[in-house]
Amino acid sequence: MRAGVVVAAQPGVEDLAVRAEELGLHSFWVNDTPMVHGDPFVALSLCAKATSRIRLGIGVTSPALRSAPAAASGLASLNALAPGRIICGVGTGNTARRTLGMQPTTAARLENFTVALQDLCAGRPTEYREGGRVRDIRFLHAGAHVNTADPIEFVVAALLGPKAAAVAGRRGTGLISFGLLDATVWHALHDTRRHAAQGTSRDPESPTDSYVVTSLHLLDEDEDPHGDAARDATGHLVLSLLAFAADTPAFAEQLGPEEREAVRRLLDRRGTTATAPDRHTKLYPNYLGRIAPQDRDLVLPSLMNTLALVGTRDDLLARITTLEQAGVDELLIQPVIDPPTEMALLARLLT
Repeated sequence: MRAGVVVAAQPGVEDLAVRAEELGLHSFWVNDTPMVHGDPFVALSLCAKATSRIRLGIGVTSPALRSAPAAASGLASLNALAPGRIICGVGTGNTARRTLGMQPTTAARLENFTVALQDLCAGRPTEYREGGRVRDIRFLHAGAHVNTADPIEFVVAALLGPKAAAVAGRRGTGLISFGLLDATVWHALHDTRRHAAQGTSRDPESPTDSYVVTSLHLLDEDEDPHGDAARDATGHLVLSLLAFAADTPAFAEQLGPEEREAVRRLLDRRGTTATAPDRHTKLYPNYLGRIAPQDRDLVLPSLMNTLALVGTRDDLLARITTLEQAGVDELLIQPVIDPPTEMALLARLLT
């Protein structure tokens, strides 16, 4: 299986990209969460100039955040800096919208956005709509301004539902998911994608890539798999799920009693409620950042095991092999403790 890394946009991110390339990693991604992290297009521009081989991804942007012309301009500009090395993840904006106190967009709008980006980034005209006004648009200046000749890879963000996987099938894109380590669900997503492709002119078996974002913690001999070190390495993923559950009562109701209690404690600790109109300002600061020691008790073993890879080398390789057999092509880690060291661990494990 290939290996890659996902980080937050911030000054110095290009140094991590250089190190990832030196380690032989396949891809380097930056989040698009505007009110929490820096701008991914700025960050990846620096990475493009500092590297020569590694693929550079945005994971993920959304029509609820950016218009298709603006996003396409950013992508084609990156493609001019790093020809043929750009990956664009697209999604409904589940977290990036919730950090604004808003709801994600629809699968239909996501699909229209994906179509427009695919067209524009390939130099084709596309339909652009604002309200009741519809116009055909295209890049009016190419050449040195943007690169529409080299292909950009597109992947659709899919969680547990089939709608995003169906969009990927109809549009001929790959898939990316966050913390989804269940091989059975991956099989179902790929089946949905292939079935959706059958109703189009696309080959259902055409090769596309699937990516999963997680975290990795290799246990020392006799180390507690749920001790402080493991909780610190995986806690950002667990707290992201708890924040989503705290913000989405219908999802929280599907969790077990221990997990629902952790959601209640998180809300209480952050001084908010599941219905407070400003809860996004309390739940999402430091989103996907290193957790505070006082929050380690919220990092439940059940959620660690669901969202992250923790174990001995043999344990990790066994779980990764199962994912690979389910059709996952690349493992992306989101490091927060010591990114260079965590990237090196990933490289030793998989490359």
